[in-house]
Amino acid sequence: MRKYFAEFIGTFALVFCGTGAIVINDVTGGTVTHVGVAITFGLIVTAMIYAFGKISGAHINPAVSIAFAVTDRFNEKQVAPYIIAQVGGAIFASVILAFLFQEHEGLGATLPAGDWHQTFILEIILTYFLMVVILFVSQNKAVTEFTGLAVGFVVLLEAMFAGPITGASMNPARSIAPAIVSGNLTHLWMYIVAPIIGALLASGTWFLLREED
Repeated sequence: MRKYFAEFIGTFALVFCGTGAIVINDVTGGTVTHVGVAITFGLIVTAMIYAFGKISGAHINPAVSIAFAVTDRFNEKQVAPYIIAQVGGAIFASVILAFLFQEHEGLGATLPAGDWHQTFILEIILTYFLMVVILFVSQNKAVTEFTGLAVGFVVLLEAMFAGPITGASMNPARSIAPAIVSGNLTHLWMYIVAPIIGALLASGTWFLLREED
């Protein structure tokens, strides 16, 4: 239960701070800025990895948990409880944001700015890069202590350049929560399927390039 509670808190923090930055940026007329939103996502991911990495691995992302289960580094029996904890934490965060900012309709939901296939492909590639970094940095004992920084910087980087087009979700829980609480389920399927595909492709790359024990 310690692992599941850690995943609940970690994903809660990610959605509360990340989508909260989007909401506050909207209601204050852009004071946070797009750059500020990207930095917020990167910093909260970094912080949660250092806070809960030794307890649960700090997946805070259903796509990451599914991809890890394909490797030999995570018990597949824990995938469902992890996902339940992650989505539960994310929804709780969106519920609180909805209570605090009742005038905001979207709650930071991810929506494509252009054609759906453009967002779908971008989300696959973005999540692929994120999962590749997670797998290879956390495998190398010499750089494990920098895992939080490496992963956080990737999230920041991808949110910085792709956020205006796709919302740079890379995380089904991050997209499911504001979509459900706000009632806007438009294109939600993309933000569930694309990150999972991207993360699984990264697991395939890990099998090809991993260091042998």
